[in-house]
Amino acid sequence: MYALVDCNNFYASCERVFNPNLMGKPVAILSNNDGCVIARSDEAKLLKLPMGAPIYKYEYFCKMNNIHVLSSNYSLYGDMSHRVMSILKQFTPDVEVYSIDESFLELKGFEDYNLQDYGTKIRSRVLKWTGIPTSVGIAPTKGLSKIANKIARKSKSGVCIMDTNEKRIKALKWIAIEDVWGIGSRLAKRLRLKGCETAFDFTQIPENIIKKEFSVIEARLHRDLNGIETLTLDDNHQDKKTIATTRSFNGTLTDPSEIKERVSTFASFCAQKLRKQKSNCHSIIVMLRSNKFDKNGKQHSESRVINLSTPTSSSLIISKVAVTVVAQMIKKGVAYKKAGVIVTGIVPSDNYQFNLFEQDNSKHIPLMDCIDHLNKKYGTFKIKLGNQDLQRTWKMKQDRLSPKYTTNINDIIVVK
Repeated sequence: MYALVDCNNFYASCERVFNPNLMGKPVAILSNNDGCVIARSDEAKLLKLPMGAPIYKYEYFCKMNNIHVLSSNYSLYGDMSHRVMSILKQFTPDVEVYSIDESFLELKGFEDYNLQDYGTKIRSRVLKWTGIPTSVGIAPTKGLSKIANKIARKSKSGVCIMDTNEKRIKALKWIAIEDVWGIGSRLAKRLRLKGCETAFDFTQIPENIIKKEFSVIEARLHRDLNGIETLTLDDNHQDKKTIATTRSFNGTLTDPSEIKERVSTFASFCAQKLRKQKSNCHSIIVMLRSNKFDKNGKQHSESRVINLSTPTSSSLIISKVAVTVVAQMIKKGVAYKKAGVIVTGIVPSDNYQFNLFEQDNSKHIPLMDCIDHLNKKYGTFKIKLGNQDLQRTWKMKQDRLSPKYTTNINDIIVVK
C-alpha cells in the first residue's frame, strides 16, 4: 500500500500557524514581486478568487471581501516543509518527497495494521508538532493514492483507505479525467474525444490502444489506476536537466549597462547552481522582455540560444556569453521589464568531451571552487564578477511579507 500525505492549503496554513488571527478567514499568497495569486485558502476559493489573478486587478475585490493578501515567505514555507517531511519519515523509512507539501509513503509490511488508525495517527502528529493540517490517502498504487487523497481532503476524518476493488471503481467513477494526476488539459481533451469523462473511463481503454496512441507515461498510469503497481517510489535524487534564473525588474530598464548587469547576475546564479549539483551545461538561453501590460510603450520580446563547444559551469564564461547576447538583443527606446538566463544540455562535470581546438577552461575550476567557498562562508555573492554591481543585491518586491518566524533570529516570536 502507498500513502500520499498532502498538506492542506500549505502556504496559507504556514501563515496561520504563527498568526492564528487568519484562522477561518480567506487568505491569498502572491508570487514573486507580489505579481499574482499562487495559493488560496478554502475560504478564498469559495469567494471565487481566481488562481493566477494579477493582484493589481483584484486589489479592490480582495479589499471588499476581506481577503488577507500576503507575499510569498519561501524561507518559512521551506522550513515548515522540512519539519513535516521529517515527521513522516518516523512512520516508514520509504518516503518520496514529491513536492514542498506532498510525500508518498510506501507501507511495506503493514498488512496487520489498521490503516485508518495509522493514517489518523500521521495526521494527528503532524498537526500537533507543526500546526499544519494534512490529508492522507492510502491505496495499492501511487496513482490510486492520489485519488484517495482527493477523497480524504473532502472527508471529515481527513483519511481515505482504498483497500477494495469496489472502492477503487467508485472513486475512479467520481473523479473527472482532467483531475487525474499526470493528465493535463491537452491530454484530457484528447481523451474526451475518445469518450473518457472520468478516470474509470480511462481505465477501460484497452492497454494496447494506450501504448499505441499515447506515451509510456500514460501506459504506466493506466496500469496503476487499474490496481497494478507500476509507479514506484523515486528515492533517487535526480539532477536538474534545466536551470533557470528569470526575474522581473523593480521598475523598467532602458539603460543597456543596467540590463547587462542584471543578466550577468542571473548568469552567475545559474553557474553557481550548476556547480552545486556538480554539472556543466552545453547551451545557454538568454531572454529579454518589455512590459506587456504597457499598451503605450514599445513592445519587444526575444530569446536566443547559444550552444557551447565545450560544456562549462564557469561563471566567467556563462556570464560573458549571456552579456554579449543580451547586448545584441536590446533595442533603443524600449523599456524592459524582465530578463532571464537558462542553462540546459546539462551533463556531469566529471564526464564530458573536450574540444581539441579550443582553450581548456579547466583552469577556472579552482577559481570557482574558491569563490563558492568564500560566498558560502561570508554570505551569498560577497564575491562578484567585475561587470556586476558590487553594491546591489536583487531584492524581490514583498510589501506584504510576514516575519520569517523560524529562520531569522530577529523574527522569532517573543512571549511576554
